[in-house]
Amino acid sequence: MSLLVQKFGGTSVGSVDRIKAVAKRIAHSKELGNDLVIVVSAMGHTTDELTGLANAISNNPPQREMDMLLATGEQVSIALLSMALHELGVQAISMTGSQVGIVTESSHGRARILEVRTERIKALLEEGQIVVVAGFQGTSLSSGGTAEITTLGRGGSDTSAVALATALAAEACEIYTDVPGVLTTDPRKVPDAQLMQTLSCDEMLELASLGAAVLHPRAVEIARNYGVTLIVRSSWTDQPGTILTSKTKRPLGREGLELGRPIDGLEIVNNQAVLGLSHVPDQPGIAAQLFEILSQGGINVDLIIQATHEGKSNDITFTVCDEELSKASQLSESLLKKLGGELTTQKGMTKLSISGAGIMGRPGIAATLFETLSRAGINLRLIATSEVKVSCVIDSSLSGKALRMVTDAFELNDSQIHINPEVTNTSEPEVRGIALDPDQAQVSVRRVPDKPGTAAALCSALAEAGISLDAIVQSERQHKDGGRDISFMLKKEDRKKADHALAPLLAQWKDTGLEEGPPIARISAVGAGMPSTVGTAAKMFRALADIDVNIAMIATSEIRTSCVVAEIDGEKSLKAIHHAFKLGRENE
Repeated sequence: MSLLVQKFGGTSVGSVDRIKAVAKRIAHSKELGNDLVIVVSAMGHTTDELTGLANAISNNPPQREMDMLLATGEQVSIALLSMALHELGVQAISMTGSQVGIVTESSHGRARILEVRTERIKALLEEGQIVVVAGFQGTSLSSGGTAEITTLGRGGSDTSAVALATALAAEACEIYTDVPGVLTTDPRKVPDAQLMQTLSCDEMLELASLGAAVLHPRAVEIARNYGVTLIVRSSWTDQPGTILTSKTKRPLGREGLELGRPIDGLEIVNNQAVLGLSHVPDQPGIAAQLFEILSQGGINVDLIIQATHEGKSNDITFTVCDEELSKASQLSESLLKKLGGELTTQKGMTKLSISGAGIMGRPGIAATLFETLSRAGINLRLIATSEVKVSCVIDSSLSGKALRMVTDAFELNDSQIHINPEVTNTSEPEVRGIALDPDQAQVSVRRVPDKPGTAAALCSALAEAGISLDAIVQSERQHKDGGRDISFMLKKEDRKKADHALAPLLAQWKDTGLEEGPPIARISAVGAGMPSTVGTAAKMFRALADIDVNIAMIATSEIRTSCVVAEIDGEKSLKAIHHAFKLGRENE
Protein backbone atom coordinates (compact mmCIF):
# COMPACT_ATOMS: atom_id res chain seq x y z
CA MET A 1 0.00 0.00 0.00
CA SER A 2 1.37 3.41 -1.03
CA LEU A 3 0.86 6.80 0.57
CA LEU A 4 0.26 9.43 -2.10
CA VAL A 5 -0.32 13.17 -1.84
CA GLN A 6 -2.45 14.42 -4.72
CA LYS A 7 -3.06 18.09 -5.46
CA PHE A 8 -5.86 19.42 -7.67
CA GLY A 9 -5.75 23.02 -8.87
CA GLY A 10 -8.53 25.56 -9.21
CA THR A 11 -9.38 24.60 -12.80
CA SER A 12 -9.70 20.94 -11.79
CA VAL A 13 -12.31 21.80 -9.13
CA GLY A 14 -13.81 24.78 -10.96
CA SER A 15 -17.40 23.50 -11.05
CA VAL A 16 -19.66 20.94 -9.40
CA ASP A 17 -19.25 18.59 -12.37
CA ARG A 18 -15.49 18.86 -12.20
CA ILE A 19 -15.48 18.24 -8.47
CA LYS A 20 -17.53 15.08 -9.07
CA ALA A 21 -15.06 13.96 -11.76
CA VAL A 22 -12.12 14.56 -9.41
CA ALA A 23 -13.91 12.58 -6.69
CA LYS A 24 -14.25 9.61 -9.05
CA ARG A 25 -10.53 9.75 -9.88
CA ILE A 26 -9.66 9.86 -6.18
CA ALA A 27 -12.03 7.00 -5.38
CA HIS A 28 -10.40 4.88 -8.08
CA SER A 29 -6.97 5.55 -6.64
CA LYS A 30 -8.25 4.50 -3.23
CA GLU A 31 -9.63 1.28 -4.73
CA LEU A 32 -6.13 0.48 -5.95
CA GLY A 33 -5.04 0.32 -2.31
CA ASN A 34 -3.45 3.73 -1.83
CA ASP A 35 -3.60 5.86 1.29
CA LEU A 36 -4.44 9.37 0.12
CA VAL A 37 -3.97 12.95 1.22
CA ILE A 38 -5.68 15.33 -1.19
CA VAL A 39 -4.77 19.01 -1.43
CA VAL A 40 -7.08 21.36 -3.32
CA SER A 41 -7.07 24.97 -4.42
CA ALA A 42 -10.02 27.37 -4.41
CA MET A 43 -12.57 26.84 -7.18
CA GLY A 44 -11.76 28.51 -10.48
CA HIS A 45 -11.24 32.26 -10.06
CA THR A 46 -12.43 32.41 -6.45
CA THR A 47 -9.20 33.92 -5.12
CA ASP A 48 -9.32 36.70 -7.74
CA GLU A 49 -12.99 37.36 -6.93
CA LEU A 50 -12.28 37.58 -3.20
CA THR A 51 -9.37 39.92 -3.85
CA GLY A 52 -11.68 42.06 -5.97
CA LEU A 53 -14.18 42.30 -3.11
CA ALA A 54 -11.44 43.42 -0.75
CA ASN A 55 -10.18 46.04 -3.18
CA ALA A 56 -13.72 47.37 -3.62
CA ILE A 57 -13.75 48.15 0.09
CA SER A 58 -10.16 49.24 0.69
CA ASN A 59 -7.22 50.39 -1.41
CA ASN A 60 -4.89 48.96 1.21
CA PRO A 61 -6.62 46.17 3.15
CA PRO A 62 -4.76 44.81 6.21
CA GLN A 63 -2.78 41.72 5.22
CA ARG A 64 -4.09 39.77 8.20
CA GLU A 65 -7.67 40.35 7.06
CA MET A 66 -6.72 39.40 3.50
CA ASP A 67 -5.46 36.06 4.80
CA MET A 68 -8.70 35.55 6.72
CA LEU A 69 -10.64 36.29 3.54
CA LEU A 70 -8.57 34.34 1.00
CA ALA A 71 -8.34 31.22 3.18
CA THR A 72 -12.11 30.75 2.82
CA GLY A 73 -11.79 29.90 -0.87
CA GLU A 74 -10.05 26.56 -0.26
CA GLN A 75 -12.48 25.72 2.56
CA VAL A 76 -15.34 25.71 0.06
CA SER A 77 -13.42 23.32 -2.20
CA ILE A 78 -12.46 20.83 0.51
CA ALA A 79 -15.98 20.63 1.93
CA LEU A 80 -17.59 20.06 -1.49
CA LEU A 81 -14.99 17.50 -2.54
CA SER A 82 -15.43 15.58 0.73
CA MET A 83 -19.20 15.58 0.17
CA ALA A 84 -18.66 14.24 -3.36
CA LEU A 85 -16.49 11.41 -2.00
CA HIS A 86 -19.11 10.52 0.61
CA GLU A 87 -21.68 10.29 -2.19
CA LEU A 88 -19.44 7.64 -3.78
CA GLY A 89 -19.33 5.69 -0.51
CA VAL A 90 -15.74 6.72 0.27
CA GLN A 91 -14.67 7.83 3.75
CA ALA A 92 -13.26 11.36 3.59
CA ILE A 93 -12.74 14.28 5.92
CA SER A 94 -11.95 17.89 5.06
CA MET A 95 -9.36 19.84 7.03
CA THR A 96 -8.00 23.37 6.95
CA GLY A 97 -4.28 24.05 6.96
CA SER A 98 -4.51 24.78 10.67
CA GLN A 99 -6.38 21.56 11.46
CA VAL A 100 -3.91 19.43 9.51
CA GLY A 101 -0.93 20.91 11.36
CA ILE A 102 0.77 23.16 8.79
CA VAL A 103 2.75 25.63 10.91
CA THR A 104 4.22 28.72 9.26
CA GLU A 105 6.13 31.87 10.01
CA SER A 106 4.24 34.72 11.70
CA SER A 107 4.00 36.48 8.35
CA HIS A 108 0.89 37.23 6.34
CA GLY A 109 0.57 36.94 2.57
CA ARG A 110 3.65 34.87 1.80
CA ALA A 111 4.43 32.80 4.88
CA ARG A 112 6.98 29.99 4.67
CA ILE A 113 6.28 26.60 6.22
CA LEU A 114 8.19 25.73 9.38
CA GLU A 115 6.81 22.24 10.02
CA VAL A 116 3.88 19.90 9.48
CA ARG A 117 2.61 18.27 12.66
CA THR A 118 1.48 14.95 11.27
CA GLU A 119 -0.04 13.16 14.30
CA ARG A 120 -3.67 13.93 13.47
CA ILE A 121 -3.39 13.25 9.77
CA LYS A 122 -1.63 9.92 10.39
CA ALA A 123 -4.38 8.86 12.81
CA LEU A 124 -7.04 9.62 10.21
CA LEU A 125 -5.17 7.68 7.55
CA GLU A 126 -4.98 4.72 9.94
CA GLU A 127 -8.77 4.85 10.18
CA GLY A 128 -8.99 4.51 6.39
CA GLN A 129 -10.02 8.13 5.79
CA ILE A 130 -9.05 10.15 2.74
CA VAL A 131 -7.84 13.46 4.16
CA VAL A 132 -8.83 16.45 2.03
CA VAL A 133 -6.66 19.46 2.88
CA ALA A 134 -7.08 23.14 2.08
CA GLY A 135 -3.99 24.24 0.19
CA PHE A 136 -2.42 27.70 0.26
CA GLN A 137 -2.82 28.15 4.02
CA GLY A 138 -1.41 27.36 7.43
CA THR A 139 -1.29 28.71 10.93
CA SER A 140 1.27 30.61 12.94
CA LEU A 141 1.63 31.48 16.59
CA SER A 142 1.77 35.17 17.42
CA SER A 143 4.04 36.54 20.13
CA GLY A 144 1.21 36.02 22.61
CA GLY A 145 0.77 32.40 21.64
CA THR A 146 -2.47 33.00 19.71
CA ALA A 147 -3.03 31.00 16.53
CA GLU A 148 -3.25 33.10 13.35
CA ILE A 149 -4.33 32.01 9.87
CA THR A 150 -1.64 32.63 7.26
CA THR A 151 -1.47 32.15 3.51
CA LEU A 152 1.53 30.96 1.53
CA GLY A 153 1.33 33.27 -1.48
CA ARG A 154 1.17 32.49 -5.19
CA GLY A 155 1.40 28.76 -5.93
CA GLY A 156 0.68 28.04 -2.29
CA SER A 157 -1.36 24.89 -2.88
CA ASP A 158 1.58 23.28 -4.72
CA THR A 159 3.76 24.24 -1.76
CA SER A 160 1.27 22.75 0.72
CA ALA A 161 1.16 19.48 -1.19
CA VAL A 162 4.92 18.98 -1.46
CA ALA A 163 5.41 19.97 2.20
CA LEU A 164 2.85 17.35 3.28
CA ALA A 165 4.53 14.73 1.07
CA THR A 166 7.86 15.58 2.71
CA ALA A 167 6.57 15.40 6.27
CA LEU A 168 4.62 12.18 5.66
CA ALA A 169 7.43 10.52 3.65
CA ALA A 170 4.91 9.88 0.87
CA GLU A 171 5.91 7.72 -2.07
CA ALA A 172 5.09 10.59 -4.44
CA CYS A 173 3.36 13.93 -4.73
CA GLU A 174 1.10 14.11 -7.78
CA ILE A 175 0.15 17.57 -9.07
CA TYR A 176 -2.99 17.37 -11.21
CA THR A 177 -3.54 20.30 -13.52
CA ASP A 178 -5.10 21.34 -16.83
CA VAL A 179 -1.99 20.46 -18.89
CA PRO A 180 -0.60 16.95 -19.52
CA GLY A 181 2.63 17.67 -17.65
CA VAL A 182 5.70 19.86 -18.17
CA LEU A 183 6.07 20.81 -21.83
CA THR A 184 9.19 21.80 -23.75
CA THR A 185 7.85 25.36 -23.97
CA ASP A 186 4.64 27.36 -23.74
CA PRO A 187 2.12 25.62 -26.07
CA ARG A 188 0.17 28.86 -26.44
CA LYS A 189 3.17 30.31 -28.30
CA VAL A 190 4.59 27.13 -29.85
CA PRO A 191 1.71 24.73 -30.68
CA ASP A 192 3.96 21.73 -31.31
CA ALA A 193 5.51 21.80 -27.80
CA GLN A 194 5.71 18.27 -26.47
CA LEU A 195 5.59 16.59 -23.10
CA MET A 196 8.78 15.90 -21.18
CA GLN A 197 8.60 12.49 -19.54
CA THR A 198 11.27 13.26 -16.95
CA LEU A 199 13.47 16.11 -15.83
CA SER A 200 15.43 17.06 -12.75
CA CYS A 201 14.20 19.45 -10.09
CA ASP A 202 17.18 21.71 -10.89
CA GLU A 203 16.03 21.94 -14.52
CA MET A 204 12.46 22.60 -13.40
CA LEU A 205 13.65 25.33 -11.01
CA GLU A 206 15.40 27.08 -13.89
CA LEU A 207 12.32 26.81 -16.11
CA ALA A 208 9.95 27.88 -13.34
CA SER A 209 12.07 30.92 -12.50
CA LEU A 210 11.99 31.87 -16.20
CA GLY A 211 8.22 31.97 -16.29
CA ALA A 212 7.12 28.34 -16.90
CA ALA A 213 3.97 28.51 -14.77
CA VAL A 214 3.08 24.82 -14.44
CA LEU A 215 4.75 24.62 -10.99
CA HIS A 216 5.68 27.27 -8.47
CA PRO A 217 9.42 27.40 -7.67
CA ARG A 218 8.83 27.07 -3.91
CA ALA A 219 7.18 23.69 -4.38
CA VAL A 220 10.03 22.50 -6.59
CA GLU A 221 12.57 23.75 -4.02
CA ILE A 222 11.02 21.56 -1.32
CA ALA A 223 10.90 18.52 -3.62
CA ARG A 224 14.51 19.10 -4.65
CA ASN A 225 15.82 19.59 -1.11
CA TYR A 226 14.07 16.60 0.48
CA GLY A 227 14.10 14.13 -2.40
CA VAL A 228 10.34 14.06 -3.01
CA THR A 229 9.26 12.40 -6.26
CA LEU A 230 7.06 15.00 -7.94
CA ILE A 231 4.69 14.07 -10.78
CA VAL A 232 2.77 16.58 -12.90
CA ARG A 233 -0.30 15.04 -14.57
CA SER A 234 -3.50 16.02 -16.35
CA SER A 235 -6.75 16.00 -14.39
CA TRP A 236 -8.61 14.88 -17.51
CA THR A 237 -6.61 11.89 -18.78
CA ASP A 238 -4.80 8.84 -17.44
CA GLN A 239 -1.51 9.74 -19.11
CA PRO A 240 1.56 9.35 -16.86
CA GLY A 241 2.64 13.00 -17.07
CA THR A 242 6.11 14.29 -16.16
CA ILE A 243 8.26 12.90 -13.33
CA LEU A 244 10.60 15.31 -11.53
CA THR A 245 13.56 13.78 -9.73
CA SER A 246 16.16 14.99 -7.24
CA LYS A 247 19.57 13.67 -6.26
CA THR A 248 19.42 15.63 -2.99
CA LYS A 249 17.80 14.31 0.15
CA ARG A 250 18.56 16.37 3.21
CA PRO A 251 16.99 15.58 6.60
CA LEU A 252 14.36 17.88 8.06
CA GLY A 253 16.26 20.36 10.22
CA ARG A 254 15.34 22.41 13.23
CA GLU A 255 15.41 25.68 11.31
CA GLY A 256 12.16 24.90 9.48
CA LEU A 257 11.01 22.94 6.44
CA GLU A 258 11.27 25.96 4.12
CA LEU A 259 13.87 27.85 6.13
CA GLY A 260 16.80 25.46 5.88
CA ARG A 261 20.08 26.80 4.60
CA PRO A 262 19.53 27.55 0.90
CA ILE A 263 23.15 26.85 -0.09
CA ASP A 264 24.08 23.17 0.03
CA GLY A 265 27.12 22.99 -2.23
CA LEU A 266 30.42 24.71 -3.02
CA GLU A 267 32.40 23.81 -6.10
CA ILE A 268 35.93 24.75 -7.12
CA VAL A 269 37.10 24.19 -10.71
CA ASN A 270 40.77 25.01 -11.26
CA ASN A 271 42.86 25.46 -14.42
CA GLN A 272 40.41 27.77 -16.16
CA ALA A 273 41.23 30.34 -18.81
CA VAL A 274 39.32 33.46 -19.80
CA LEU A 275 39.18 34.77 -23.37
CA GLY A 276 37.79 38.24 -23.98
CA LEU A 277 36.81 39.57 -27.38
CA SER A 278 36.14 43.29 -27.34
CA HIS A 279 34.92 45.74 -29.99
CA VAL A 280 33.42 43.03 -32.19
CA PRO A 281 30.64 44.16 -34.56
CA ASP A 282 27.17 44.47 -33.07
CA GLN A 283 25.14 42.56 -35.64
CA PRO A 284 23.24 39.27 -35.95
CA GLY A 285 25.39 36.18 -36.36
CA ILE A 286 28.61 37.26 -34.65
CA ALA A 287 28.18 35.03 -31.59
CA ALA A 288 27.02 32.18 -33.84
CA GLN A 289 30.18 32.41 -35.98
CA LEU A 290 32.48 32.49 -32.96
CA PHE A 291 31.00 29.55 -31.10
CA GLU A 292 30.51 27.48 -34.25
CA ILE A 293 34.24 27.79 -34.95
CA LEU A 294 35.03 26.75 -31.39
CA SER A 295 32.62 23.79 -31.39
CA GLN A 296 33.96 22.61 -34.75
CA GLY A 297 37.38 22.65 -33.10
CA GLY A 298 36.03 20.37 -30.36
CA ILE A 299 36.36 23.02 -27.66
CA ASN A 300 33.83 22.80 -24.83
CA VAL A 301 33.09 26.31 -23.62
CA ASP A 302 31.88 26.79 -20.06
CA LEU A 303 30.69 30.29 -19.12
CA ILE A 304 29.71 32.79 -21.82
CA ILE A 305 29.09 36.48 -21.14
CA GLN A 306 28.13 39.13 -23.68
CA ALA A 307 27.83 42.61 -22.24
CA THR A 308 25.63 45.42 -23.41
CA HIS A 309 27.35 47.44 -26.09
CA GLU A 310 28.26 51.03 -26.66
CA GLY A 311 28.08 52.34 -30.18
CA LYS A 312 28.18 49.60 -32.79
CA SER A 313 30.33 47.01 -31.04
CA ASN A 314 30.01 44.30 -28.40
CA ASP A 315 32.20 42.41 -25.95
CA ILE A 316 32.05 38.61 -25.65
CA THR A 317 33.88 36.75 -22.89
CA PHE A 318 34.04 33.00 -22.32
CA THR A 319 35.96 30.39 -20.36
CA VAL A 320 37.66 27.13 -21.34
CA CYS A 321 40.06 24.84 -19.53
CA ASP A 322 43.74 25.95 -19.57
CA GLU A 323 44.85 23.18 -21.91
CA GLU A 324 42.45 24.42 -24.62
CA LEU A 325 43.46 28.08 -24.35
CA SER A 326 46.01 28.00 -27.18
CA LYS A 327 43.65 26.39 -29.69
CA ALA A 328 40.71 28.58 -28.62
CA SER A 329 42.90 31.68 -29.04
CA GLN A 330 43.96 30.67 -32.54
CA LEU A 331 40.38 30.04 -33.61
CA SER A 332 39.19 33.34 -32.10
CA GLU A 333 42.00 35.28 -33.76
CA SER A 334 41.11 33.78 -37.14
CA LEU A 335 37.59 35.19 -36.79
CA LEU A 336 38.75 38.58 -35.53
CA LYS A 337 40.94 38.98 -38.63
CA LYS A 338 37.71 38.96 -40.66
CA LEU A 339 35.49 40.91 -38.30
CA GLY A 340 37.80 43.24 -36.43
CA GLY A 341 38.14 43.48 -32.67
CA GLU A 342 40.66 42.66 -29.98
CA LEU A 343 41.46 39.47 -28.02
CA THR A 344 42.77 39.26 -24.46
CA THR A 345 43.47 36.03 -22.60
CA GLN A 346 44.14 35.10 -19.02
CA LYS A 347 45.00 31.66 -17.68
CA GLY A 348 45.46 30.38 -14.16
CA MET A 349 41.89 31.15 -13.16
CA THR A 350 39.44 29.30 -10.92
CA LYS A 351 35.68 29.06 -11.10
CA LEU A 352 34.07 29.13 -7.66
CA SER A 353 30.37 28.26 -7.49
CA ILE A 354 27.75 27.99 -4.77
CA SER A 355 24.65 25.91 -5.45
CA GLY A 356 21.24 25.46 -3.90
CA ALA A 357 17.53 25.88 -4.56
CA GLY A 358 15.83 29.21 -5.10
CA ILE A 359 18.96 31.36 -5.12
CA MET A 360 17.50 34.18 -7.20
CA GLY A 361 14.41 34.33 -5.00
CA ARG A 362 16.67 35.19 -2.05
CA PRO A 363 18.46 38.41 -3.04
CA GLY A 364 20.93 38.28 -0.17
CA ILE A 365 22.69 35.09 -1.28
CA ALA A 366 24.64 36.49 -4.25
CA ALA A 367 25.36 39.63 -2.24
CA THR A 368 26.77 37.53 0.62
CA LEU A 369 29.06 35.63 -1.77
CA PHE A 370 30.38 38.79 -3.42
CA GLU A 371 30.82 40.57 -0.09
CA THR A 372 32.69 37.59 1.37
CA LEU A 373 35.14 37.59 -1.55
CA SER A 374 35.58 41.36 -1.47
CA ARG A 375 36.55 41.24 2.23
CA ALA A 376 39.39 38.95 1.20
CA GLY A 377 40.49 41.45 -1.46
CA ILE A 378 39.46 39.09 -4.27
CA ASN A 379 38.38 40.71 -7.52
CA LEU A 380 35.74 39.01 -9.67
CA ARG A 381 36.80 38.43 -13.27
CA LEU A 382 33.42 37.04 -14.35
CA ILE A 383 30.04 36.49 -12.71
CA ALA A 384 27.34 34.00 -13.75
CA THR A 385 24.02 33.61 -11.92
CA SER A 386 20.99 31.34 -12.15
CA GLU A 387 18.21 29.90 -10.01
CA VAL A 388 20.41 27.05 -8.72
CA LYS A 389 23.98 28.36 -8.95
CA VAL A 390 26.11 31.51 -8.65
CA SER A 391 29.61 31.31 -10.13
CA CYS A 392 32.60 33.65 -10.01
CA VAL A 393 35.86 33.41 -11.89
CA ILE A 394 38.81 34.50 -9.73
CA ASP A 395 42.61 34.28 -9.72
CA SER A 396 43.70 30.73 -8.81
CA SER A 397 46.32 32.02 -6.36
CA LEU A 398 43.43 33.20 -4.17
CA SER A 399 41.21 30.14 -4.51
CA GLY A 400 42.31 28.56 -1.21
CA LYS A 401 41.51 31.71 0.72
CA ALA A 402 38.19 32.06 -1.13
CA LEU A 403 37.30 28.43 -0.37
CA ARG A 404 37.84 28.89 3.36
CA MET A 405 35.91 32.14 3.60
CA VAL A 406 32.93 31.02 1.50
CA THR A 407 32.75 27.74 3.43
CA ASP A 408 32.51 29.69 6.68
CA ALA A 409 30.07 32.26 5.31
CA PHE A 410 27.55 29.61 4.25
CA GLU A 411 28.34 27.15 7.10
CA LEU A 412 29.12 24.28 4.74
CA ASN A 413 30.62 20.94 5.75
CA ASP A 414 33.29 18.88 3.99
CA SER A 415 30.73 16.63 2.25
CA GLN A 416 29.24 19.70 0.54
CA ILE A 417 32.54 20.87 -0.96
CA HIS A 418 33.61 19.54 -4.35
CA ILE A 419 37.06 20.21 -5.84
CA ASN A 420 37.41 19.72 -9.61
CA PRO A 421 34.38 17.40 -9.85
CA GLU A 422 34.00 15.17 -12.87
CA VAL A 423 31.38 16.16 -15.42
CA THR A 424 28.28 14.04 -14.95
CA ASN A 425 24.94 13.86 -16.77
CA THR A 426 26.75 12.77 -19.93
CA SER A 427 23.68 10.83 -21.04
CA GLU A 428 21.23 13.67 -20.42
CA PRO A 429 19.76 15.75 -23.28
CA GLU A 430 21.64 18.99 -23.87
CA VAL A 431 18.37 20.94 -23.86
CA ARG A 432 15.03 19.87 -22.42
CA GLY A 433 13.04 23.08 -22.50
CA ILE A 434 12.98 26.64 -23.83
CA ALA A 435 11.47 29.54 -21.88
CA LEU A 436 10.49 33.07 -22.87
CA ASP A 437 10.37 35.71 -20.16
CA PRO A 438 9.12 39.13 -21.37
CA ASP A 439 8.82 40.61 -17.86
CA GLN A 440 12.45 41.68 -17.48
CA ALA A 441 14.14 45.06 -17.69
CA GLN A 442 17.79 45.55 -18.63
CA VAL A 443 19.85 48.06 -16.64
CA SER A 444 23.52 49.05 -16.91
CA VAL A 445 25.68 50.80 -14.35
CA ARG A 446 28.34 52.67 -16.33
CA ARG A 447 31.91 53.24 -15.13
CA VAL A 448 31.87 51.11 -12.00
CA PRO A 449 35.29 51.12 -10.24
CA ASP A 450 37.20 47.97 -11.21
CA LYS A 451 38.12 46.84 -7.70
CA PRO A 452 37.04 44.23 -5.15
CA GLY A 453 33.66 44.93 -3.59
CA THR A 454 31.84 46.80 -6.35
CA ALA A 455 29.63 43.89 -7.40
CA ALA A 456 29.00 43.13 -3.73
CA ALA A 457 27.99 46.73 -3.06
CA LEU A 458 25.56 46.79 -5.99
CA CYS A 459 23.97 43.46 -5.10
CA SER A 460 23.78 44.31 -1.39
CA ALA A 461 22.01 47.60 -2.05
CA LEU A 462 19.44 45.86 -4.23
CA ALA A 463 19.08 42.92 -1.82
CA GLU A 464 18.29 45.29 1.06
CA ALA A 465 15.42 46.58 -1.07
CA GLY A 466 14.21 43.03 -1.71
CA ILE A 467 15.17 43.13 -5.39
CA SER A 468 16.39 39.93 -7.04
CA LEU A 469 18.73 40.07 -10.01
CA ASP A 470 19.05 37.51 -12.74
CA ALA A 471 21.90 37.87 -15.18
CA ILE A 472 24.78 39.98 -13.83
CA VAL A 473 27.22 40.77 -16.63
CA GLN A 474 30.51 42.67 -16.32
CA SER A 475 31.77 44.28 -19.53
CA GLU A 476 35.11 43.10 -20.92
CA ARG A 477 36.35 46.53 -21.98
CA GLN A 478 37.50 49.23 -19.60
CA HIS A 479 36.82 52.94 -19.82
CA LYS A 480 39.78 55.35 -19.91
CA ASP A 481 39.39 55.95 -16.18
CA GLY A 482 39.69 52.19 -15.53
CA GLY A 483 36.03 51.66 -14.75
CA ARG A 484 33.89 48.89 -16.21
CA ASP A 485 30.18 48.58 -16.97
CA ILE A 486 28.03 46.09 -15.07
CA SER A 487 24.67 45.15 -16.57
CA PHE A 488 21.89 43.15 -14.99
CA MET A 489 18.30 42.11 -15.46
CA LEU A 490 15.51 42.49 -12.95
CA LYS A 491 11.74 42.27 -12.99
CA LYS A 492 9.98 45.20 -14.60
CA GLU A 493 7.98 45.75 -11.42
CA ASP A 494 11.24 46.37 -9.51
CA ARG A 495 12.70 48.86 -11.96
CA LYS A 496 11.73 52.07 -10.12
CA LYS A 497 12.71 50.59 -6.76
CA ALA A 498 16.20 49.93 -8.16
CA ASP A 499 16.75 53.64 -8.87
CA HIS A 500 16.00 54.52 -5.27
CA ALA A 501 18.03 51.60 -3.86
CA LEU A 502 21.17 52.39 -5.87
CA ALA A 503 21.15 56.20 -5.68
CA PRO A 504 23.19 56.53 -2.42
CA LEU A 505 25.82 54.05 -3.68
CA LEU A 506 26.22 55.56 -7.14
CA ALA A 507 26.67 58.99 -5.58
CA GLN A 508 29.90 57.67 -4.00
CA TRP A 509 31.43 56.69 -7.35
CA LYS A 510 32.68 59.43 -9.62
CA ASP A 511 31.05 59.66 -13.08
CA THR A 512 29.01 56.47 -12.47
CA GLY A 513 25.50 56.43 -13.89
CA LEU A 514 22.51 54.14 -14.32
CA GLU A 515 21.08 53.53 -17.78
CA GLU A 516 18.02 51.54 -18.81
CA GLY A 517 18.16 49.55 -22.02
CA PRO A 518 15.39 49.21 -24.60
CA PRO A 519 12.45 46.79 -24.03
CA ILE A 520 13.74 43.23 -23.99
CA ALA A 521 12.74 39.58 -23.89
CA ARG A 522 14.89 36.85 -22.41
CA ILE A 523 15.08 33.48 -24.19
CA SER A 524 16.62 30.63 -22.23
CA ALA A 525 17.51 27.04 -23.03
CA VAL A 526 17.73 24.64 -20.06
CA GLY A 527 19.23 21.16 -19.97
CA ALA A 528 21.30 19.05 -17.59
CA GLY A 529 23.39 17.74 -20.50
CA MET A 530 24.84 21.15 -21.42
CA PRO A 531 28.14 20.80 -19.50
CA SER A 532 29.05 17.60 -21.35
CA THR A 533 27.87 18.69 -24.82
CA VAL A 534 30.00 20.69 -27.26
CA GLY A 535 28.18 23.25 -29.39
CA THR A 536 24.93 23.87 -27.51
CA ALA A 537 25.41 27.63 -27.36
CA ALA A 538 26.48 27.76 -31.02
CA LYS A 539 23.26 26.03 -32.06
CA MET A 540 21.18 28.51 -30.08
CA PHE A 541 23.02 31.54 -31.46
CA ARG A 542 22.76 30.20 -35.03
CA ALA A 543 18.98 29.83 -34.68
CA LEU A 544 18.76 33.53 -33.85
CA ALA A 545 21.17 34.56 -36.59
CA ASP A 546 19.16 32.66 -39.21
CA ILE A 547 16.08 34.77 -38.42
CA ASP A 548 18.19 37.97 -38.31
CA VAL A 549 17.72 38.57 -34.58
CA ASN A 550 20.49 40.45 -32.81
CA ILE A 551 21.63 39.36 -29.33
CA ALA A 552 21.97 42.21 -26.83
CA MET A 553 23.27 40.14 -23.90
CA ILE A 554 24.36 36.55 -23.24
CA ALA A 555 24.52 34.99 -19.79
CA THR A 556 25.10 31.32 -19.05
CA SER A 557 25.21 29.03 -16.05
CA GLU A 558 25.91 25.34 -15.85
CA ILE A 559 22.56 24.13 -17.20
CA ARG A 560 21.13 27.31 -18.71
CA THR A 561 22.00 29.60 -21.62
CA SER A 562 20.09 32.88 -21.85
CA CYS A 563 19.99 35.47 -24.62
CA VAL A 564 18.48 38.93 -24.39
CA VAL A 565 16.80 40.11 -27.58
CA ALA A 566 14.50 42.98 -28.50
CA GLU A 567 11.05 42.53 -26.98
CA ILE A 568 9.44 42.52 -30.43
CA ASP A 569 11.61 39.51 -31.42
CA GLY A 570 10.72 37.40 -28.38
CA GLU A 571 8.14 34.98 -29.73
CA LYS A 572 9.80 34.31 -33.08
CA SER A 573 13.09 33.71 -31.24
CA LEU A 574 11.37 31.21 -28.95
CA LYS A 575 9.97 29.30 -31.93
CA ALA A 576 13.29 29.30 -33.77
CA ILE A 577 15.31 27.95 -30.83
CA HIS A 578 12.66 25.35 -29.98
CA HIS A 579 12.83 24.15 -33.58
CA ALA A 580 16.65 24.22 -33.66
CA PHE A 581 16.85 21.73 -30.77
CA LYS A 582 14.18 19.52 -32.38
CA LEU A 583 11.86 19.68 -29.39
CA GLY A 584 8.60 19.78 -31.35
CA ARG A 585 6.17 16.90 -31.75
CA GLU A 586 7.28 16.28 -35.33
CA ASN A 587 10.61 15.12 -33.88
CA GLU A 588 9.09 12.53 -31.52
